[in-house]
Amino acid sequence: MIRTDPETPDVYLTPVEDVFVRNHLGPHPRLDTDTWSLSVEGLVERPLRLDFRALEGLPQTRFTAVHECFGNPLHPTVPTRAVTNVEWAGVPLAEVLELAGPRPEARHVWLEGADRGDFAGESGLSFLKDLPLAEARAEVVLAHGMNGEPLRPDHGYPVRAVAPRMFGTNSVKWLTRIVLAAERPEHVFTTRLYTRVLPGESVVRPVREKDVCSKLLAPKDGGTVPAGVRELAGYAWSSGEVTAVEVAVDDGDWLPAELERRGPHPSWQRFRLRHHLAPGPHRIRCRAVDAAGRVQPLTGDRNAVHEIRVTAVVNG
Repeated sequence: MIRTDPETPDVYLTPVEDVFVRNHLGPHPRLDTDTWSLSVEGLVERPLRLDFRALEGLPQTRFTAVHECFGNPLHPTVPTRAVTNVEWAGVPLAEVLELAGPRPEARHVWLEGADRGDFAGESGLSFLKDLPLAEARAEVVLAHGMNGEPLRPDHGYPVRAVAPRMFGTNSVKWLTRIVLAAERPEHVFTTRLYTRVLPGESVVRPVREKDVCSKLLAPKDGGTVPAGVRELAGYAWSSGEVTAVEVAVDDGDWLPAELERRGPHPSWQRFRLRHHLAPGPHRIRCRAVDAAGRVQPLTGDRNAVHEIRVTAVVNG
């Protein structure tokens, strides 16, 4: 376990009130556990409609995972740095699919929320995402709890999907409908937006797997710190495990930081480097490498290296 200085807050689990909120389709729908239900339909042997009590009666799971906003789908290369680490509680989607019995021709899972509205020039939209059936069965949880409490209304109450190794856009809030299908749905949030071409590729892919990324949290960006040896610390994350983080101060070399192992859950990983800061202004950057060999780019993409500016001063 990395120990932090008092000036470096330990925020491994993000308080619910600090978790970002992103909605495309206006105010959140007003749902409650007494009237909410989830339909499971399409290419299944046994179409279902589950109420909240029935969902609570299924096997439960609890895990901690990074929750990251991909960013504005109209500007997919602009960094947002909107990221949190959350403990989720809920029912594995696999349990619900077992009850419904996917038919052999089913290849995709469509996840639809109860929110409705207009976006990107289209009216009357629902928020709809899709995932390959095999990935959805292995990964997705139908979450009803966050950090030990029921979901709050703006975070998807009473039930949302959580795809823990994917960007938050795939974790559909206010989930009310699941469809199994042979093909992907043609929809503004599936095939028109939230797509990208990865570096070195020419194929357009849906936005799913998280990029390798890191973020400095201490010292505070724009702040003033005592000159001398300071702790430069933050968190790194990816769809897989982060294997290394480096930190650079001003125009100096990239220096290896101390990095925690990820553990069994897809959560973020603490890193730190103790470094001497001379009096004056400083630029501090961090970059991460993951188990797949991906490295944060210096510039030009949504996961470009994070940079902060601080001023070191002599006390007294």
